[in-house]
Amino acid sequence: MHLKHNLIALLILVASCSSPKQIVIDNSTSDERKDELIVLKRARLEKSVGNIAPGKYLKIKSATGMPVVVQYDDLNGDQQWDEASFLYSFKPNEKLVVNGEVSDAPATIKAMVRAHVRQMKKNADNTFGPVALDKDTMPVNAQPTDFSKQPLPPYLTEGPAWENDKVGFRLYFDVRNGKDIWGKITNSMVLDEVGADTAKNYHKLADWGMDILKVGASLGAGALALQVPLPNGKDTLVRLGGKNIEQVTYEKLADGPVRAICRLTYKNWKVAEGLAPVTVIEEIAIWGGQYFYESKVWVKGAPANAKLVTGIVNLHSNTVYEVNTTGYRSIFTYDVQSENKDKLGMAILMPAAQVAGTGTTPNVNTDIQNTYIMKANITNDQPVLFRFYAGWEKSDNRFTTLEGFKQFIESEVSKKSFQDIL
Repeated sequence: MHLKHNLIALLILVASCSSPKQIVIDNSTSDERKDELIVLKRARLEKSVGNIAPGKYLKIKSATGMPVVVQYDDLNGDQQWDEASFLYSFKPNEKLVVNGEVSDAPATIKAMVRAHVRQMKKNADNTFGPVALDKDTMPVNAQPTDFSKQPLPPYLTEGPAWENDKVGFRLYFDVRNGKDIWGKITNSMVLDEVGADTAKNYHKLADWGMDILKVGASLGAGALALQVPLPNGKDTLVRLGGKNIEQVTYEKLADGPVRAICRLTYKNWKVAEGLAPVTVIEEIAIWGGQYFYESKVWVKGAPANAKLVTGIVNLHSNTVYEVNTTGYRSIFTYDVQSENKDKLGMAILMPAAQVAGTGTTPNVNTDIQNTYIMKANITNDQPVLFRFYAGWEKSDNRFTTLEGFKQFIESEVSKKSFQDIL
């Protein structure tokens, strides 16, 4: 049986009549595919390689016979893994053959953690953690911390943070609901410590990196909003967040060493007067080796003709660029726009079929300002997909020039690389 990914240029073949059964993962392009995320879904695997008993795992080896670090994630809470994921760097036109061999335990490999997500609350003694929360509920109408009166926020770095060995991000777990960028110059996981010590200002360059983005009243690094048609015939752009949401919850779904996933649920959001409440679910994933996070957003009960909106802050940029193909659309900026006063490129990539338009917000008399936006069509029970990229010049030499960042984004678009699942 041949299963071709709809959204990435990898071909996966499951040889269900051979012995031992094999999975062939084929980079059918002439491009190198570094740190490609491969996700094998248990339910579909079992249709081809047979039943995988509880407590059993899949052995995966590289082309040289070395065991590969595999992450097994229980995503539905039934105490059995649902997905096995691993990273693999493909040479041009390389085929990786995986024997469908099961074992009693995962391979014993000393794995470097390449992805991490966490939410930590402040303790009574002004420390955080040390154990991250699997689930958390935001206090209703939680306000931003006034640092002139309170040196530490109620959550480490003001909310959930996710990182890999290249870049990090965070979400403000309060009415702002903004997203911010951690520029990294280390491959270590650092966001369990950043912000815990008031003597170490994360807005200043440290040996690990720094907070590099000023968000202000913008959508920052891919925060969400709805464009809603009103009865008077006008549209309004409403930020996801604020006091008109019944409940906001955070849930950790997976946490390294290969990938990290969290889910944020915004229950009964009163978008505008006279409209039924909306529920939004966002699943955010990050994995090793990449300069983006990937978001899946479900909007339940959206008003007719409403659009989901995400965006890039433009406080220090006056030009937005576009890269479009038959399958994907991207907007990006590049300028001296980091808080370190150096070069930073930011981009949003989305399947073209979902894109409903692009634009720029006004900078006055509106809740959301200083943002280049990308709009998405909303389909019941189908998520909107997008990736948000952050390319800081101190992280990678490719990001020291506009042309370098543009070529990087063009290569990302050409990969058609939204992860599909076997």
